[in-house]
Amino acid sequence: MIDKIRTEKQYKQIMTMIEQYLFRATQAGGFHKLTKKDSLQLQKLSLLAEKFEDRELKIMPLKMDINSMVKQKINDMNLSQVKLASLLGIAPAKLSQILNGKRPIDIPFLKAIHKELNIDANFLLENA
Repeated sequence: MIDKIRTEKQYKQIMTMIEQYLFRATQAGGFHKLTKKDSLQLQKLSLLAEKFEDRELKIMPLKMDINSMVKQKINDMNLSQVKLASLLGIAPAKLSQILNGKRPIDIPFLKAIHKELNIDANFLLENA
């Protein structure tokens, strides 16, 4: 087995192998049904893929800002911007301007999204 993925082609081959192990586990009824050897092989392949992704593809960490978080919550909660604005007690135009980066985020907005959308206060403080 290889010790490092060096090319995109090798990465795709490794991902195909991982998918085969995942399919086997699913068909068998779970990861606990894989043999010890298969479990170790899957773990090694997954670590190789992760290292390649971190080094070459730079998939993680995903950068999340307040606007992206609010947009995600809108989607998760199946809300329109108008409904969210009403929930937050602000004008729809203000919400639109904030989400589009045309207006700075203010303290009342941060308090409202913390309370109504249950967005972590530490996240808000770190990203405000």
